[in-house]
Amino acid sequence: MKLVKYEHACFTVEKDGQLLVVDPGNFSSDFIAPAGVVAVVITHEHPDHFDHDQLAAIIDKNPEAVIVAHPSITSQIEVFQTRSAMAGDKFNVGPFDLEFFGGQHAVIHQNYPTIANLGVMINDLLYYPGDSFELPGDASVDTLALPATAPWMKMSEAMDYLIAVHPRLAFPTHDAILSDEGKGLADRLLGVTAQKNNIEYRRLDGPLEI
Repeated sequence: MKLVKYEHACFTVEKDGQLLVVDPGNFSSDFIAPAGVVAVVITHEHPDHFDHDQLAAIIDKNPEAVIVAHPSITSQIEVFQTRSAMAGDKFNVGPFDLEFFGGQHAVIHQNYPTIANLGVMINDLLYYPGDSFELPGDASVDTLALPATAPWMKMSEAMDYLIAVHPRLAFPTHDAILSDEGKGLADRLLGVTAQKNNIEYRRLDGPLEI
């Protein structure tokens, strides 16, 4: 599979000439809807992950693509083809085997409502927890999309999560709110943690084969 990372939380995975798009939100300004999309996975309903304009652009080029998300999201979508998913579900769309974990967004604050969130495992290789540090059960993870900053997390939690999942490779995501200096600091802290635990960590600046 070929992975391409975009700004913030968006990435695509390509296999057999078909594409899966994950979390094309309104912070991912460098993402341009491609052709060949069979499905879009949305982890939760916050606009930096779920953007109607981005979805409309994708479906305009790929009218048969299906939007896969928690019912709290699919219930909001009337004009596009959808498939609802819950934690524990497993199914395939095109060449992509999808398995879902978690169920809840990490707590931002006790006075801020907690919403649904799904972590997703793609083809038993790539895991992305969305806005949470939900573990993928007992599954081993080859490549981890690791949240690097958010209103709901501390850096120490990301470091502990990296150790707990222990992938072969981790790359940072969910970091559009950081300055270049902030991204550098996150990379240093997560990179040292990875090195000490025999994990490869790198910021993606081009396609990655996994």
